[in-house]
Order: sequence, then C-alpha cells, then structure tokens
Amino acid sequence: MRRLLDIRTTTGLLALAMLLVAHARTSLAGPASLSIELDGQTRAFSAAELLANPATRMLEIPRDVSYGRAMRYRAIPLRALMLGLRTGKADMLEARASDGFVSQLPWTLVAPAAEGGAVAWIAIEDPAHPWPSLPDKSQSAGPFYLVWEHPERSGVTSEQWPYALVSLKGVSDPVRRWPQLSIGADVPADDPSRHGQAVFLVQCLPCHRLYGAGEGDKGPDLGLPMPATVYLTQAGLKALLRNPAAVRTWPQQQMPAFDAGMMPDTDIDAIIAYLTRVTEQQR
Repeated sequence: MRRLLDIRTTTGLLALAMLLVAHARTSLAGPASLSIELDGQTRAFSAAELLANPATRMLEIPRDVSYGRAMRYRAIPLRALMLGLRTGKADMLEARASDGFVSQLPWTLVAPAAEGGAVAWIAIEDPAHPWPSLPDKSQSAGPFYLVWEHPERSGVTSEQWPYALVSLKGVSDPVRRWPQLSIGADVPADDPSRHGQAVFLVQCLPCHRLYGAGEGDKGPDLGLPMPATVYLTQAGLKALLRNPAAVRTWPQQQMPAFDAGMMPDTDIDAIIAYLTRVTEQQR
C-alpha cells in the first residue's frame, strides 16, 4: 500500500510540475502579436488591441479557403493598420506565418481595394471565443488570419490566405530579390514557362524554395540538392500537384491537393515548363 501511495504521490507531483512548466512557458511567451513593417517603420498589434479597435467589425466570408465553408470573423481592414506608414518602394507584402509559410502578396493586389477590387482583412481570434480547428489539423487559423472580401474581383488564389499570421513586411519583387528565379530575356513572351513563373511565385514559393531562393520552409527546395524535374517524371509532378497523397504520404505531410478550380491543368503544365527552364539555366 505504501509503495502504491508513493507512486501516486510521485505521479501527482510530476503532473503538477508539468503544469507549472507549461504555465511558465506561456507566461514567458506573452500574448501573440502581429507586426507590420513598411519602409523601416514597424508597428505591432496584440489581439486585444485589434479587437478593441473601432475599425474592427464582424465580417462574413461566404467561402473561406482554409475552412472550406462560410465563416464569420471579427476583422479589421488591412489598409487601416497601414495608415500613416510609408510604403516606400515595396512591390510586395511578405506575409509570414508561424508554421514556415511565407506568401508574397503583390502590392497591386492590396492597393486596389478602394477602387472596387478585393479587400484584404486581418481576422482576429478572440481567446474567449476560439475558432474551430482547421480541417485535418489540431489548431485553428488564429490568432491572426489574412482573409479576403470579394476575392474573385482580383483573382486572389488559395495560397494568398495566410493563417497563423505573425508578420507583414514590405519587400521588393521576388525575381529581383532572387535572380535565380528569373527566366532568360531570350525566352519568348508567350513561352509557357513565363506563365509558369507567375504561377510558381504565387502558388509554390510560399512553401518551397528554388535553388535557395525564397523564404518558405514548409516543403523541400525544388532545385537543391537535386532538381525535382530530374527525380520526378512529368506524370509524377502532375499527380503530385493534383493530389500529393496519391503519390507519396507520411505522417507529417502538409502539402494540400490542388483541384482544377485552384490550379487548372494549363497552370500545372506551365509550372513544370518553368521548373524545367530554370533547371536548364542553372547548368
């Protein structure tokens, strides 16, 4: 009996110690914040600050890309958070998520909101009323999530809805930042690889680097140490983009399937043409 009591006491103490450690880590981490950096100026916002901001309101999203259904959020227009900040020479807003996803949002996509284009909003998760978990995941899209009102007006794609957002930063065009992403000047304007470059920068670069270019690290580099076009056939690449789990699967697999609505066959063919072209240029 004494041994049983000792075991129970030890187990209880261990459980208490684990709770104290978890609490200490949470206290040290502090509340989540979202930072915005433009032209050397930085602002940081906590969820509490944004929820209390008078520009924040309830927003209905009829077809949320990440949840795959209608969602309702407390949200604030992205442009409201950038008031007074100099845009400088930024071509893009680099949206960085806590899981390694880094989306490049063209300034031309964010700016036209006032002229009838899609409108970018920052949805804020209220700790008192947490959002549901994302499909097939154990966490929600919070605490900050960039969502779009009327995305069809500006051709917003599935990879331009970054959730678990931690920062937005004004940066230059990816091709200028990383010349290895560019297509040779001698390549005709109507060559499929040029269209493939545009699709790759929006749909693939958020997760994959290419010959070291890019900021995302959710997926492998598609150029190093061996180009994807060398170890995968064209049929394999097409199948992988359309439904990754049908080609290879493992417990930590994160790449989603891109159906024809998200990525038409012509876009897939163009991406493969682009990867092939860039690989030839590297030789």
